[in-house]
Amino acid sequence: MKAKNKIMTLAKLSAFIKKVKAGGKRVVFTNGCFDILHAGHVSSIEFAKSKGDVLVLGINSDASVKRLKGPSRPVNKQADRALIVAALQAVDAVCVFNQDTPLELIKIVKPDVLVKGADYKNKKVIGEEFAGKVVLFPLVKGRSTTNLIKKISLQ
Repeated sequence: MKAKNKIMTLAKLSAFIKKVKAGGKRVVFTNGCFDILHAGHVSSIEFAKSKGDVLVLGINSDASVKRLKGPSRPVNKQADRALIVAALQAVDAVCVFNQDTPLELIKIVKPDVLVKGADYKNKKVIGEEFAGKVVLFPLVKGRSTTNLIKKISLQ
């Protein structure tokens, strides 16, 4: 499947989810800004995919990233970010959301598994009540978009 066909509206995603669940597939959901794709992102996406059959990725919209990360972000526009992660083999569907959290998207997906970073240990995970279970991914030390931006700025 072409990467652009994995990028879905809420309506298309809802129909896709119904179809794969009717086929007995386990759906996994994770989300993020994925502003500058790095090894930590790839590791978390591959980890998430290993927890089920179908991986749905929620991507923060440009406006959402700006609210969460500040006026200089995102570096890459949402259409570019969505296309880049959709091109990854592990990703089955991508949906951009405008809110600061993916709660509304999680309510639609109702994933069997919700994957978040280990920084959520001992914290409430947004949308956990709509998921079969929550699995935390061990973060890759030193791998973050913020660190990459700082490194590039020093060059």
